[in-house]
Amino acid sequence: MMKFDFPVGYHPFHTVTIINFQLNRWYSLGYARFEDMLKAAQHIRTLDDWKGVMTALAQEASSEQRWMNAAFYYRAAEFFTLPSDPDKESLYDTFIDIFYQKVCAGEPLERLCIPYEHTCLPAIRVPSACPAFRGTIVIHGGFDSFIEEFYSLAVYFSGHGYDVILFEGPGQGAALKKSGLPLTYQWEKPVKAVLDHLHPGNVTLLGISMGGWLCFRAAAYEPRIQRVIALSIAFDYMQIPSLPVRLLVKILLQSRGLMNYLARLKMRGNFQERWGINNLMYITKTSSPMDATDVLLQFNEHNLHSELVTQDVLILTGAKDHFIPLKMHYKQVSALKNAKSVTERIFTEKDHAGNHCQIGNIGLALDVMEKWLESKS
Repeated sequence: MMKFDFPVGYHPFHTVTIINFQLNRWYSLGYARFEDMLKAAQHIRTLDDWKGVMTALAQEASSEQRWMNAAFYYRAAEFFTLPSDPDKESLYDTFIDIFYQKVCAGEPLERLCIPYEHTCLPAIRVPSACPAFRGTIVIHGGFDSFIEEFYSLAVYFSGHGYDVILFEGPGQGAALKKSGLPLTYQWEKPVKAVLDHLHPGNVTLLGISMGGWLCFRAAAYEPRIQRVIALSIAFDYMQIPSLPVRLLVKILLQSRGLMNYLARLKMRGNFQERWGINNLMYITKTSSPMDATDVLLQFNEHNLHSELVTQDVLILTGAKDHFIPLKMHYKQVSALKNAKSVTERIFTEKDHAGNHCQIGNIGLALDVMEKWLESKS
């Protein structure tokens, strides 16, 4: 089984926050070279430049048979490509082809298709690399993630004695692109499908990014989960803005036509807004900004049902998360009133893990998770 190094440091590759985070993301997870991210940053002025620069890096890596780099540079290129761009699907297909045919050729992983509704959910099983079985870790992402992105984490846990199952639910990866399943807040349904099909033992559910909301929703309704780890939390997406902003939005939401108009106006004037709103419509399979917003607003405190979570819980949060304010951490911890135990860790800039999902020091986050799992076994 391949080994991964998780470099330490959140680097100032780019002055634009969202671009800088993405460059750090692929480097921190062990998939990109530092010099390539520096090179990309030098050629990317705005998101309009992103696809071309990352595709060129992918082609260069392919020519040098640096297959890990090539695969994830194609994935990076796909990330900011608009859903209306025909390159989006071809970039995804190229990423998948290189990942499984080159990067993971000979790796002890099993690709699975989990029956779900009228189709199936993609999954990967990575067996424990140790003789003693310590349990099963079921990993999923959030808003628009792919299971392949978390392979380095799966390898780490496999090396510590865990069977690992990675799966994509509705709205994610091939579950969206190939099976046509839109995002849903009812995450207990795909988790149930995975557990019904594979019958894993001693289960820990690990949710990453928006997955930190989804994992609590699943745990609230699925007693076969014994432990829950949330790598980033949101609790209630409507509560993220300040109170004055929330009150203004509540008023504006009463005029759907106006909200659609304002959203499309922002999309015309700003690539980041154009990408973000289009991406939300893409993963929810809706045709207007307001219809997509309706789906997002279902990810709230009421639908989460934190009071039904009775498992051991670990929450990992970045103090300087540029997506989710720190106040959401405290709201989520307070809401878990009936959990068997709640362990929390807030990472800081000093830890190099203070940003979203501990990008900057994945190794530290993994170490914290593994030690917690050992204490709860």
